[in-house]
Amino acid sequence: MIIRRKTKQIQVGGVAVGGDSPISVQSMTNTDTRDVEQTVAQICRLQAAGCDIVRVAVLDNEAALAIKAIQEKISIPLIADIHFDSRLAIAAMENGADGIRINPGNLGGEEKIALVVAAAKLHGVPIRVGVNSGSIEKDLLKTHGYPTPDNAEALIESAMRNVRLVEKHGYDKIKISIKSADVLTTINSYQQLSKTTDYPLHLGVTEAGGLIAGTVKSSVALGILLSKGIGDTFRISLTRDPVEEVRVGFELLRSLKIRERGPELISCPTCGRTQIDLFGLAEEVERFVQTMETPLKVAVMGCVVNGPGEARQADIGVAGGNGVGIIFKKGEVWKKVHEDDLLNIFMAELKKMEEEGQKERNSAKS
Repeated sequence: MIIRRKTKQIQVGGVAVGGDSPISVQSMTNTDTRDVEQTVAQICRLQAAGCDIVRVAVLDNEAALAIKAIQEKISIPLIADIHFDSRLAIAAMENGADGIRINPGNLGGEEKIALVVAAAKLHGVPIRVGVNSGSIEKDLLKTHGYPTPDNAEALIESAMRNVRLVEKHGYDKIKISIKSADVLTTINSYQQLSKTTDYPLHLGVTEAGGLIAGTVKSSVALGILLSKGIGDTFRISLTRDPVEEVRVGFELLRSLKIRERGPELISCPTCGRTQIDLFGLAEEVERFVQTMETPLKVAVMGCVVNGPGEARQADIGVAGGNGVGIIFKKGEVWKKVHEDDLLNIFMAELKKMEEEGQKERNSAKS
């Protein structure tokens, strides 16, 4: 059983972070924020995949102004990612950002930090103090050295120094992130930081890599931390479509039995008996179930003979070969179809089950 670390709770738009609130899954758009149409389209895709909070890069004043138009068309909290320019942080909040991500140490001094904190107070916007291995102050690197698995002092002191800069101006709606590209450094840093402060922590491995390397690094680091009750919100950083970050994030939470959203997909690894395009079938089903909310167990199996038995606990499953496809429920054959029709019929049944699940959820709310 995982026992969550006790933290303060802050509100990011309509999503609570910290305390006893669910661990939230974040992502960041890779569109030009000034292109409102493309940014909104990507955010809507992220939301459909379950993303709780989204972050956008604010490169200039035009991007800060675009936040207002973006906010009018989305319904999840939006965080403005700011570097170096305090004016952009203020403009982003004035245009409706639900949160800002800054490194107070690079905003240009005490006076500018005071202006940003004053704007955050005025608009009720939480601040994420974000530090990574590449942004640590020179004096801390000289004192403590570059962060390693055995020495995370520079990262932790940088984060807490910057937190104190915000606190100095009477503000505590804060969450903290300290990121490294190294898995063991990330784990050690967050473990130590969690003993230092009760602010909510945003987890992540920076510059993690593509789909495979990034998924492995992030899952190892974040999985270990979450299993120890450390972490209130996180992003899986991938050099990939950001929707993939959300998919990996929810699978990570599901694997630890922390939080479940939608169906659990199980599929066989294939073998010499497979006589169907299992890779393509599994990919299509996986893409669709990411948009579902009904908690089902869905199986995609490659062998008609063994599939239903091996996936007996699945609510619904599919298997095929030699031109024949079967759809089974709870280990029993429900329908036998031609292989060419298998995907369409299976998807139609999944949609029907999702509609029924939605009706049940709506009925429970009323």
